[in-house]
Amino acid sequence: MELTKENIQNLRQDYRAAQLSENDVESNPILQFKKWFADAVNARLYEPNVMTLATADSDGKPSARIVLLKGFDESGFVFFTNYESKKGQDLIENPQAALVFFWAELERQVRIEGLVTKVDAQTSSDYFHSRPIGSQIGAMASPQSSIINDRSLLEEKVKELTSEYEGKEIPRPLHWGGYLIEPKFIEFWQGRSSRLHDRIAYDLVDGSWIINRLAP
Repeated sequence: MELTKENIQNLRQDYRAAQLSENDVESNPILQFKKWFADAVNARLYEPNVMTLATADSDGKPSARIVLLKGFDESGFVFFTNYESKKGQDLIENPQAALVFFWAELERQVRIEGLVTKVDAQTSSDYFHSRPIGSQIGAMASPQSSIINDRSLLEEKVKELTSEYEGKEIPRPLHWGGYLIEPKFIEFWQGRSSRLHDRIAYDLVDGSWIINRLAP
C-alpha cells in the first residue's frame, strides 16, 4: 500500500472486544492491574510486560522509551536500568515518571503516574544475578546513552569482560539497578466502539484510592 496522508488518516479499528464498568473493577488498582496483567499473560501476548516509560528533566523536557516491567506489588512497579542513562539522569533531576501498557489484542491500555525511588541494593543484585550471563556482561560493558564512535568498541569490551569473568560471579555494577514507581494515579482504558472508550481512573487521595469514570 502506498503511504499517503489519506491512507494514514484512514488507519483505524473499531474496538468491540469488551467493556469496563466502575461497578466491576477492583477497589484497589493494583488488584485490577494484576487481573488485567494475568489476562495478557494468559492470552500469550508477546512480552506483556513491555511498557513505555516517560520521564522529564529539570526543564520539563520529556523523553520516552520502552522498558520491561520486572515486578509489581502494593508498593509499586519495578524496572531495572543503567542509573547513568538518560532516564537515570532525568530521574535524578525530576523523580517522577509515567508508564503506559498497551495490549492491542485485548484492546486495553493502562496508564500509571507516580514518584520514583531506587530499590534497595540487595534487590538490584538479586535480579542482576538472575539475568543471563550475556545480559550481565552487557550491563557492565555499555555506557548507556553515551555517544560511542563505533560498535566494535562495545563488542571488544564485551569480549574483554567475558574473558575476565569466565567461571566467576559477575559483580553488579554500582551504576546499574532498579527503580520503583510508587503510583499516585492509574487509569484503565478499554477500547469501545465509535471511540466511546471506557476509562476508569484511580487517584490516590489522603492514602485512599478514589475511582472515577473519565470521558473518552
